[in-house]
Amino acid sequence: MLTQTTTRVLEPSDLDAALAVLDREPVANAFVTSRVQVAGLDPWRLGGEMWGWYEGGMLTSLCYAGANLVPICATPRAVRAFADRARRAGRRCSSIVGPAEPTAQLWRLLEPGWGPAREVRAHQPLMVTDRLPAPHVVAPDPYVRRIRKDEMETIMPACVAMFTEEVGVSPLAGDGGLLYQARVAELVGSGRSFARLDADGRVVFKAEIGAATPQACQIQGVWVAPEYRGRGLAAPAMAAVLRYALTDVAPVASLYVNDFNTAARRTYHRVGFQEIGAFMSVLF
Repeated sequence: MLTQTTTRVLEPSDLDAALAVLDREPVANAFVTSRVQVAGLDPWRLGGEMWGWYEGGMLTSLCYAGANLVPICATPRAVRAFADRARRAGRRCSSIVGPAEPTAQLWRLLEPGWGPAREVRAHQPLMVTDRLPAPHVVAPDPYVRRIRKDEMETIMPACVAMFTEEVGVSPLAGDGGLLYQARVAELVGSGRSFARLDADGRVVFKAEIGAATPQACQIQGVWVAPEYRGRGLAAPAMAAVLRYALTDVAPVASLYVNDFNTAARRTYHRVGFQEIGAFMSVLF
C-alpha cells in the first residue's frame, strides 16, 4: 500500500483506478480516455506511459506521456511531481496540451529546461453541446458525408493542408507522413471522417471525430478550403457533423479552438456549442 504522496508509471493492473480518474472529467479527458479504453495501460499499445500521482494510497491525478504530454485531473502537487519526472526523462513529446491551469503550471516548471517553445497557445476555449441547432437556425448540410475507405487519396491532401495551417509544420516531415497517414486511415476506417466534395471531387470542407468514448466525443480537424471561405459553408457543415456525432457516437460533442480564431468560434456558437473551460497547448 502506498501510504504517502508519490508518483509512478502505471501498469495494466491499474486500469480500473485510472479509468475512475478519467471519468471525473469525461469531456476534458475524452482524448486520453478513448486511447486507454482501446489500448489499456500497456505503454507499447498506448503509445506512451501513464504516470500516476498518489495521495494517501489513492490514485488522484494522471499524466499521459507520449507524443503529447497531458496532465489529467492534476492538482498543483501532482503537476510538480509530473514536471520532476518529465525533466528527468527529457523531452520526448512534440507538445504539452491539456486544461489551461495545470498545463500552464507544468510549462512554467519545464520551460527553463525545455524551452523555448515554437509556439504557446495559452487560451483555447473548450466548447460542448448535447443537441443539434434548430433547423431554422442552422440546417445540416446534406452534402456532408462519411469518407469511404477508397477515398484516402481524396481526403489526405485536405488533412495535410489543415494540419500544416493549424500546427505550423507539415505532418509529412520526419517519417514521410507514415504515422499521420495511418491515423487518417484509422479515422476513415472507423467512420469518423467527414467531408463535403465539390463537383470535381475536391474537398471543400472536412472534419473528424477524433476521440470517442461512451460519455463524449471530440470533433477535430475542422477545415474549409481557402477558396470556399466566407461563403457560409462552415455552420451547416458543422451541423451535419454534429448530427452524426450525437446520433451515432456519444451524447455530448466537444472541441477546442484557438481563441484568436474568431470566425471559427462564431461558427461553433451558431451551431450551439458553449464554452465550459479552456485548454492550453505548448508546441515544440
